[in-house]
Amino acid sequence: MSLWHPLDLFAGWVTNSLFHIAAGTRLDAAVHFFILDTLKIGLLLVVIVFSVGVLRTFIPPEKVRRIVAKHRGWGYVLAALLGTITPFCSCSAVPLFLGFIQAGIPLGITFTFLVASPMVNEVALTLLLGTFGLRIAGIYLGLGLAVALASGWIIGRLNPEKLITVTIPSGALPDVPDQHLRWRDRFGIGWQSTRDILKRIWPYVLVGIALGGWIHGYVPTNALGHLLGAGRWYAVPLATIIGIPLYSNAAGILPLVGVLTEKGVSLGTALAFMMSVTALSLPEFLILKNVMRWRLIAIFAGVVGAGIIAAGYLFNFIT
Repeated sequence: MSLWHPLDLFAGWVTNSLFHIAAGTRLDAAVHFFILDTLKIGLLLVVIVFSVGVLRTFIPPEKVRRIVAKHRGWGYVLAALLGTITPFCSCSAVPLFLGFIQAGIPLGITFTFLVASPMVNEVALTLLLGTFGLRIAGIYLGLGLAVALASGWIIGRLNPEKLITVTIPSGALPDVPDQHLRWRDRFGIGWQSTRDILKRIWPYVLVGIALGGWIHGYVPTNALGHLLGAGRWYAVPLATIIGIPLYSNAAGILPLVGVLTEKGVSLGTALAFMMSVTALSLPEFLILKNVMRWRLIAIFAGVVGAGIIAAGYLFNFIT
């Protein structure tokens, strides 16, 4: 029996008995999908985000930033790992990215964080785990970190400092004390973190699930599969390019990924779409324009986009 079987039964009861929607119809499929995924994703997010929020009391971001500045040989790895425990969208990751620059940390390392934070974090991994299982979530984690590390290293080797246009104003990141905290305090911080994150991402989650439910119930199975299905050599680059103008976080876009694969889109292609939506966006580029030239933004988008395309092809090959 599936872990989600009780929730599936409850979603079926609400859809068919409470809402009186006829079983087997397209509306039934769409509404059942929306209720089940809302319950499943909500439960996973509360458990995982709360756990990571408690963990974060032991490793506050300001402390990690100081460690990165002190041990620059490991800076790329530390920046990528910091990204996995900071569930920002591409725009909200920018302030911490600027804080890295202000601290004198090399740009290559700061770009590693800027890629990893929105693309590889506990929210994205939680949703992948619930939708596709541990193996796919693990592969995504590995490939996502590889894209972030490779992108940051390549940009760093290009010596992009001359393309920064302004002096970043000083300012400290909020620091959560990690000593002399009782477990009650840590749990309180974890719960507050959970509330803050859910408040920020929940509208995206509901919109994403609703759109996913509509596609699940009403879009013909072969429509998307014909355009982006297995064997289409252009599918991964096309999905990546389509994703760049869009703006969402992992919570909003991942419900669509599961539906896209249902409709015949290859998993690597669907995940490349997710990566480009979360790691690259036009609003992010406009914010970055305040501190760097368009040339550096183009380099950033090109390097990360190429990494995402490579990851999508590799994912399709592995799976």
